[in-house]
Amino acid sequence: MLILGIDSSCDDMCAAVVRDGREILSNVVSSQEGIHSRYGGVVPELASRRHLETVLPVVEEALRLSGLKLEEIDGIGVTYGPGLIVSLLVGLSFAKALSLASSIPFVGINHLEGHIAIAFLKGLEPPFVALLASGGHTLLCRVDDIGRYTLLGQTRDDAAGEAFDKVAKLLDLGYPGGPRIDALSKEGDREAIPFPRPHMSRKDLDFSFSGIKTAVLRYVQGLEGDVEARKADIVASFQEAVVEVLVEKTIRACKGSKLERAFVTGGVAANSRLRERFLERAKEEGIEVLLPEIPFCTDNGVMIAVAAYHHLKRGERSPYDLTAIPNLML
Repeated sequence: MLILGIDSSCDDMCAAVVRDGREILSNVVSSQEGIHSRYGGVVPELASRRHLETVLPVVEEALRLSGLKLEEIDGIGVTYGPGLIVSLLVGLSFAKALSLASSIPFVGINHLEGHIAIAFLKGLEPPFVALLASGGHTLLCRVDDIGRYTLLGQTRDDAAGEAFDKVAKLLDLGYPGGPRIDALSKEGDREAIPFPRPHMSRKDLDFSFSGIKTAVLRYVQGLEGDVEARKADIVASFQEAVVEVLVEKTIRACKGSKLERAFVTGGVAANSRLRERFLERAKEEGIEVLLPEIPFCTDNGVMIAVAAYHHLKRGERSPYDLTAIPNLML
C-alpha cells in the first residue's frame, strides 16, 4: 500500500509518501520558524495563512520525490487533532477534498498516535512503553498495537517542551526554545543549580513542569540583573532536572509494566542530553530503548502515513464530515 500522509497540526506543513508502513519514499517539511521566531512562539493566524499557501506545493513535492502520481496512491492519512484548530483545518480540508476528487480513501489520524507510529516504522515490536514529550504533550503509555494504548501517566500542567520554550523566552534565547537551550547547555554546569525534580518522589507516573519553570523564574529574579554570566549554568541545570524526571519516570513505567522495551518520541526526544541519558540508564537497567532520528522526533508526514497504513489495512475509513479536534486525546 502506498500512503500519502499530511500533517498541519501546528506551524509545520508536512507531507510524505510511505510504502507498506515501512519504506519512506519521500518526506517534505515546510517550516515556519522564521515567521514565528520574532514573536517568541507560534501565532495561529499566521500559521494557518501560511499553510494555505504551502499545502498544495508541499503535497506535490512529496509526490514528485516519491516518483508517483496521485492516481497510484492507495490511501491518504491526515492529522485531525490535537493541535491548533486553524492549522488542523487546512490539512484536513485539503485531504478530504483530495480524497473526494480522486476517490482515494482517507483516514483521520491522531497526531499523538502518529508520533508513536514511528516505532512501528523502525520495527520495534509491541508491547512497549512509549514516552511522548513535545511542546504540547507529555505522556507515558503502554503500546500493544496501533490503536491499542493504555495511558500510564501524563502531565498535570505544562508539557516538557512548553517548559523549555518558556524558560528560553525568560532568558531571551529565542524561539524555538528547545534547540537553543540544548546548544547553550553544553557550555554550562548541569549541577550548578539544584532545581527541583517535580513529582520524582511520587509513585505515580504523572508529570508536572510548571514548578521547575517557576523555580527558574525565581532564581533569575534573585540574580538582580546579573543573568548573562549565569545563563549557561541556568539552562544546563534546568535541562538536567527535566531530563532526569523524563528518564526515571520512563524506567519506572517499564519496570512497573514488566516490559523491557521503551520508545521515546516527540520534539523533546531530539534533545541531546535526553538521548544520552536515556541510553545510559537503559543500559544500566537492561532495557532496550529506541530513539528515532532527529527528523522523526519533530512533526512530519511520515508518522501520519505509517499510522494511516495500519488503519487503512484494517479497512478503516473516515467520513467526509470528520472535523478537527484541537484537544483530541490519545
